[in-house]
Amino acid sequence: MKKYVSIAFFLLAAFIGWSQELNIMTFNIRLNTSSDSLNAWSYRKDKVASQVLFHKVHLLGVQEALHDQMLDLKERLPQFKHAGGGRDDGKEKGEYSAIFYDTTRLQLLQTKMFWLSETPEIPGSKSWDAAITRMVTWVKFSDKKTKKTFFAFNTHFDHMGKIARRESAKMVLNKVKEIAGNTPAVITGDFNAEPGDEPIMVIMDNSNPLHLTDSKTISQAPHYGPTGTFNAFKSKERNDQPIDYIFLKGKWKVLTHATISQTWEGRFASDHFAVLASLRL
Repeated sequence: MKKYVSIAFFLLAAFIGWSQELNIMTFNIRLNTSSDSLNAWSYRKDKVASQVLFHKVHLLGVQEALHDQMLDLKERLPQFKHAGGGRDDGKEKGEYSAIFYDTTRLQLLQTKMFWLSETPEIPGSKSWDAAITRMVTWVKFSDKKTKKTFFAFNTHFDHMGKIARRESAKMVLNKVKEIAGNTPAVITGDFNAEPGDEPIMVIMDNSNPLHLTDSKTISQAPHYGPTGTFNAFKSKERNDQPIDYIFLKGKWKVLTHATISQTWEGRFASDHFAVLASLRL
């Protein structure tokens, strides 16, 4: 009898652990432009949504999403809501770095945006050598299953300005501390920087008490899929270096980490691969 009770408790514990997993995805979905021809958004929107649904994502950070793309995703992800606005005005103008969340699992407690500039509270502002306005969306969540609270930040660093990327990295570290304090946080985004580049070195500098951890480096299971995350709509990833990351602050366990390189007749869902991590707090 004791043997069966032990097995039952083991199975129950395993089920509870499995049910508490939080699936996080970051995905630069590529803006909607007709110049992409057969890779234009109209051919890709169902593919993007299908990846989110198939992988049972609870929290999705998107980059480059224009307002019409946000509407398309809302239609295709009916149990999701989103936080964030366009980078040009904080409303509907310009690309979003939005956070979608599964309302059956997560409850939004608080949300706001700030801009990666010397005047972060001014919508549309930019500084340093940035070519384009860049921003961060953040949300404070309550996990309905675990009753635990955590923060999520989502961003897209400048693609041209080296100084802007470095200063943006410093600002993100300071803002995560200022906003989240000692509460655990997930930081998703397209950082337009490879692991050996200055912005990522700033973010992961262990000598800095504000540093973040790349979820891939602490995954209990080996990374799955390509290590490079940018494909430029070519036949494969550009190289073996990622520019899209899921960073962590606080006591997270990373169960799995993957780069999703699914194709449909040789075509990708975006010019970036989605990055997916399964976490437990």
